[in-house]
Amino acid sequence: MKPDLFQAPDYYQIDELLSDEHKMVRDAARSWVKREVSPIIEDFAQRAEFPTQIIKGLAEIGAFGPYIPEEYGGAGLDQISYGLIMQEIERGDSGVRSTSSVQSSLVMYPIWKYGSEEQRKKYLPKLASGEFIGCFGLTEPDHGSNPSGMTTNFKDNGDHYLLNGAKLWISNAPFADIAVVWAKNEEGRIHGLVVERGMDGFTTPETHNKWSLRASATGELIFDNVKIPKENILPGKSGLGAPLGCLDSARYGIAWGAIGAAMDCYDTALRYAKERVQFDKPIGATQLQQKKLAEMITEITKAQLLAWRLGVLRNEGKATSAQISMAKRNNVEMAIKIAREARQILGGMGITGEYSIMRHMMNLESVITYEGTHDIHLLITGLDITGMSAFK
Repeated sequence: MKPDLFQAPDYYQIDELLSDEHKMVRDAARSWVKREVSPIIEDFAQRAEFPTQIIKGLAEIGAFGPYIPEEYGGAGLDQISYGLIMQEIERGDSGVRSTSSVQSSLVMYPIWKYGSEEQRKKYLPKLASGEFIGCFGLTEPDHGSNPSGMTTNFKDNGDHYLLNGAKLWISNAPFADIAVVWAKNEEGRIHGLVVERGMDGFTTPETHNKWSLRASATGELIFDNVKIPKENILPGKSGLGAPLGCLDSARYGIAWGAIGAAMDCYDTALRYAKERVQFDKPIGATQLQQKKLAEMITEITKAQLLAWRLGVLRNEGKATSAQISMAKRNNVEMAIKIAREARQILGGMGITGEYSIMRHMMNLESVITYEGTHDIHLLITGLDITGMSAFK
């Protein structure tokens, strides 16, 4: 088993922009990834299995709801700390970051922001500790980029609601204890409901044969006349803006996470270019490989500055959804391009599990699509700068 020799690039001394707490949080996550994720992740990815033994460790480094207040079991950290944790986890694997992103931004966030005090006290501490794992049900088989067209619905049945429908491409679904599900009421208004494993008619079949996010558990959510207690509806916000607010938090985390994947590919390629000798000299001494590496570190540096500034805006409550979309789209595109270039530097070795690059490349093909596709985020930016919608 190869040791994890990762050294994080910091070409513009961005560490000087971080507080001591930021660096402490990041370094703790980085050390944990080196110790607990790197040694096992290739094997689990090859077997298409999520390493459930790391859930406790994810909780211990604050990866579940890092910005959730301590009174509800969270770490009470700021948005930059959240981003740095996501960066370090995705440096290990995008699928592992997906698990923590979903738990934090798509399950804990809506319960914290839109839930009742009873719901916060019931669910958040167990989610923060990893005792409960959650998932988020928005995407449907026929409604991805257009979630407002969802058909999953619930009806008032006196002392409970009756939920019917299906959700697809749901991270954590196969082993989730709870699901925050978005569905339409009889008037067509979208609401969030907490669905618990074990409720009659609720099943979570696993999605198999993935070439991407292989170390992440993906599945469906099927609701067949599921009885939902009325106290399980999220009372604080309804309408499409409610789940989109959760996606803002998740997309922000992805903007940081993608940097981690890019860093790992760059660091691997740089080390290989210095050691691999062809024609009596290291390939890193050739112009073409230096061009690739120079462009990689430039793009990573730009993405770091974009994410840091967005984190400052998030901390100040000023970041817009469109700004978050720009960072998610840019940084994921940056990462996938770097993965492809890094693979070329490694030649044939780049496709093997001895190195992380091909796994990152395959994972990023999902990251560039989920939480809003690359093209959809372009249209969000287009709408923001022109004031004209191109969605229809």
